[in-house]
Amino acid sequence: MNRMHEAMAKHVERRAVPGVVAAVSRGGEVEVVVVGTLEVGGKAPMRRDTLFRIASMSKPVTAVAAMALVEDGKLALDAPLETLLPELAHCRVLRRLDGPLDDTVPAARAITLRDLLTMRMGFGIVWGPRDATPIQRAADALHLGAFGPPRPLETPAPDEWMRRFASLPLMHQPGERWMYNTSIEVLSVLVARAAGKPFPVFLEERIFGPLGMKDTSFSVPASKVDRLATSYVPKDMLAVDAGALDVYDPAAGGQWATPPAFPSGAAGLVSTVDDYLAFGHMMLGRGALGRARILSAASVDAMTTDQLTADEKALSEVYPPGYWKNHGWGYAMEVVTGPDDYTPVPGRYGWDGGLGTSWRSDPARGLIGVLMTQLMAFPGAAGVYRDFWTEALRGA
Repeated sequence: MNRMHEAMAKHVERRAVPGVVAAVSRGGEVEVVVVGTLEVGGKAPMRRDTLFRIASMSKPVTAVAAMALVEDGKLALDAPLETLLPELAHCRVLRRLDGPLDDTVPAARAITLRDLLTMRMGFGIVWGPRDATPIQRAADALHLGAFGPPRPLETPAPDEWMRRFASLPLMHQPGERWMYNTSIEVLSVLVARAAGKPFPVFLEERIFGPLGMKDTSFSVPASKVDRLATSYVPKDMLAVDAGALDVYDPAAGGQWATPPAFPSGAAGLVSTVDDYLAFGHMMLGRGALGRARILSAASVDAMTTDQLTADEKALSEVYPPGYWKNHGWGYAMEVVTGPDDYTPVPGRYGWDGGLGTSWRSDPARGLIGVLMTQLMAFPGAAGVYRDFWTEALRGA
């Protein structure tokens, strides 16, 4: 952890990122590194209990909520979703991705919960310019939040979101290929309807409360805003480590200052390093943390097993190129299937947040790593991310 501190401090000193909270748990022993400040040029120091916007690290949490409802008998992995999501009863599919919105065919089959969890519902991010096709432009015009970084106050309430989304055709047939992000927005609505209560309430009752995740939520009240780090975006995304930053979201009066109309299970949560360590420990414990049993071991095993076929991967565009060579996809999270840049030992699972966060649990080592920064970037492209995982996995 001395090496970890030096590595993290280097990025703060170079002003590539204002601050870092980095935690590694090995065999249940937790060590935490805290360096830097809450904002550029600020005096308030980064703290162990600093709040960060965890963006897509929200996705695994939403998948756990869905699997809890499967275990309750309120959802089934392979049943059509029309009963709870009637908006999806008569889906159409574009004949070609860049075609006009009215050039469609009927969906070959219904969308299932398994499709949402594995991101094979047939709609998601198209890598490249976000306005390159009619379907992308139409989704943006409806403020669905489907293709960009999270902006919680822009999307409508869940029922209206579903109505707008259902007015669009799918990009591909259900089950055909992996497409990132939008499936988990739909899953957020499904979980709330299956639970019969608002999505944030269900998460608090079934996950956050039992695990002691007292600081994880979809907004930051005034009493905690002094602990929220300012969020930054590089002035040049191709020079993410250069240290030239613009504010993406301020701590006071920003996008997370009030509860959103649409609580996004794809990218909306705020959390702390200790809260997410608790989630990581629960996953490593195959559904249990102490006396709290959140899921069965079988459910966690399914979530952390590669669910995609070779044919589905071959059709699925993802960043960076070559990703599928040693990675797979479970339920709303990555599964490392082969040797990578950090270690020859596969088996890690978890996911990153595009606003500067990262989590993996590693069953082979009994290790959990959680990195929290306030730098928007593809995590693998940021030096702070690479150095964190290099040190976390070194010699473990």
